[in-house]
Amino acid sequence: MPSNSPTLLSGQTALVTGASSGIGAATAIALAQAGAQVGVNYLDRREGAEEIAEHIIKAGGHAVVLAADVSKEDAVRRMFSQLIDAFGRLDILIANAGLQRDAPVTEMTLEQWRTVIDVNLTGQFLCAREAIRQFLAQEASSRSKARGKIICMSSVHEVIPWAGHVNYAASKGGIMLMMKSLAQEVAEKKIRVNGIAPGAIKTNINKSVWSDPEEARALLKLIPYGRIGEPEDIGKAAVWLASDDSDYVTGTTLLVDGGMTLYPEFREGG
Repeated sequence: MPSNSPTLLSGQTALVTGASSGIGAATAIALAQAGAQVGVNYLDRREGAEEIAEHIIKAGGHAVVLAADVSKEDAVRRMFSQLIDAFGRLDILIANAGLQRDAPVTEMTLEQWRTVIDVNLTGQFLCAREAIRQFLAQEASSRSKARGKIICMSSVHEVIPWAGHVNYAASKGGIMLMMKSLAQEVAEKKIRVNGIAPGAIKTNINKSVWSDPEEARALLKLIPYGRIGEPEDIGKAAVWLASDDSDYVTGTTLLVDGGMTLYPEFREGG
């Protein structure tokens, strides 16, 4: 069954954090296209979140906009409560919200370090914990073999060190081991936890690179497959990991990177 089938996730409810733009927005739309009703989370871009929800609703789907700072425990709890009030249950969590605060290590402030760790790593922990609690509290659904599915949005920088971005790389490396540890802990409860590690994707966070021809050419040298990824590439991967087509997959990071983690510099003279 193709990933865009409107019945693949029919009758299931998904929450996507950081869904007002970029990868989160594309993932929310992809899940809706596969039949899920979607909670569209945002922090400070309400207009963007409303546009995504409106897109889903106009296409015949169901969506609700949810404001929350995922790094705040009380805000996360309120968000989950509002989602359950709207849709009655949760089947899929896409823990996607993240940010960058880049600086050389000698210039990086403690605030920059903490902001990235608090949102990227602690935020995913808080959302995953709340999702697991909800999965266990509700009746299992006949529409999914798993009791619940969590997908942690990581990055190729859970594998590739990134000078000048030590806070970001540390957060993504932490996500990887958090995901695996959660998967190990809750698999026996029929909850699947996996990760997606995007490579270079055309989002606003790196628009200055892919929109500049010279910068884009330099970036493509790091991507053996020869193109920069689209947010929709990640959305399709998320649908597969959230569906029964991947029911025997847990504790795994799916690298969606065009081969960036193949270290293309070693193609010659390695």
